[in-house]
Amino acid sequence: MSNVGIVLISHSAKVVEGLKDIIGQVVHNVPIEVAGGTDDNEIGTSVEKITAAIERAHSEKGVLLFYDLGSAMMNAELAIELCGYDNVKVVNTSLVEGGYVAAVESSIGKSLDEIVESATNISTN
Repeated sequence: MSNVGIVLISHSAKVVEGLKDIIGQVVHNVPIEVAGGTDDNEIGTSVEKITAAIERAHSEKGVLLFYDLGSAMMNAELAIELCGYDNVKVVNTSLVEGGYVAAVESSIGKSLDEIVESATNISTN
């Protein structure tokens, strides 16, 4: 059984690498990929890095994308169009808490939509 993949997107590679380390302490059976910084490893985001991360994280159950700032969301949406998969979604919630909750929910076999609901509800509690 495959689990929903997670892509963590940030303007800083250090931010998403650190978050991946935190999640990796409790979740081991979920494809988690990062797309941090520009292609030149500067502060910013890269559509190419996001697209590659989606490819690596993709599973039959889909992929969820979590981001830090608005321009990262725009690049994430563009990357979804470029990758051509139907079951890839940007989740509008906090990067750290949302990404963490999503990874845990994925690890117990929840569906794409169930995970989105859980991850987005954390910001209202």
